[in-house]
Parts: sequence; structure tokens; C-alpha cells
Amino acid sequence: MQVQLKMLDDGLEAPSYAHPGDAGADLRAREDVVLEPGERRLVPTGVSIALPDGFVALIHPRSGLATKHGLTVVNAPGTVDAGYRGEIAVTLLNTDRDQAIELRRGDRIAQMVIQRVEHAQFVAVGELNDSVRGAGGFGSTGGFAVPGT
Repeated sequence: MQVQLKMLDDGLEAPSYAHPGDAGADLRAREDVVLEPGERRLVPTGVSIALPDGFVALIHPRSGLATKHGLTVVNAPGTVDAGYRGEIAVTLLNTDRDQAIELRRGDRIAQMVIQRVEHAQFVAVGELNDSVRGAGGFGSTGGFAVPGT
């Protein structure tokens, strides 16, 4: 599939897949950023895209940065809708309690996964049909206890 791409910064590499078969294409920081412990920041990537209708770009953290430095995407996965034409920016969060994270212009900061989207037709009903799980919520399978449940 082809996705129209507009680079907003000629000095940056376009999104690319690091290895054959990778699901996520790397996005890069458009500017230098220092994230102090617990700090979050919207980081521009210098990229805008035009997805075909019926597709979405999901922005995920990079696993190496998450594991080594505690860097994550706050709203993971971030959603880039097919109709959006602005610059993709990534809301990054430094989860480390002690160390700042320095990102340099051009560093790989997130990965973008392109997927098909199904649109649901929501139908109001008086009652929902039964299921094995029923109304059981978080922890309903015994993973942890929630007071009052």
C-alpha cells in the first residue's frame, strides 16, 4: 500500500522500517528535547501523511527506549486518523524517577503502525446478550482484588 508523505523538515529521515517484516516504521524527533523525570512533552516529527479512508496510523512507544530509559507514549497508542493532514507529534513521558532523558534531533522516538479500520454501527438495545465474563471488570479473573468488588 502507498501512503502519501510530506516531509516538513528536509533534514530528517522519512519514516522507515528498520528490518524486513517490521510492523512499525520509526518516527524521529524534529528538535532536541530534554525530559526530566516524570516530565511529558509533545515532540514534533516533521512528518505529515495522507492515509486512505479505512486506515489509521497508530503511534507506539519504541520498546528499547521504554526498557532502557522508561520513555513511553502517554496516550499509547496515539491515533492518526485518515482525515488528519497536520504534523504528527508524539506525546512522550519520561517514567524514570531519577534520570532525565536527552533526545537529539533525528533520534528515533516512536513507531508508526498502519492498520485497517472497521467502522461499527451502534445499535441501542434494552438488554445485552449473556457472556461467560458478564459484567466482570478489571481483575475479575482473580489477577488482583479490588476493595468492594
